[in-house]
Amino acid sequence: MTITLRIILIISSLISFLLCVTKIKQAKLKIENSVIWMTGSIILILMSIFSNLVEWLSDKLGFMAPVNFVFLVIIGFLVIQTFIDNIRISILNEKIKDLNHYIALKEKEENRESI
Repeated sequence: MTITLRIILIISSLISFLLCVTKIKQAKLKIENSVIWMTGSIILILMSIFSNLVEWLSDKLGFMAPVNFVFLVIIGFLVIQTFIDNIRISILNEKIKDLNHYIALKEKEENRESI
């Protein structure tokens, strides 16, 4: 892995880690939502520090270059985050549907009482 890629990985990982910590302190991000981002940042920092391990793993897994393995790891984290977000969206959609049903029942009760 080139030194340029290692520096870019470290800088971008530190920026994303510090951004998560800042948003948590500002109460704009819950800790449970930032765990995957912080974990990804730490793993990318470790990958850039221990580049020999990344090169060995990428060679054993059959990647043409270690950078492809790094990209796979990044894409993996993004897929996991997308899956988690889809689960949360589904739960929120169910809550909205239940809330709509509750409002409709309350409006129906009010209409009966007013008649």
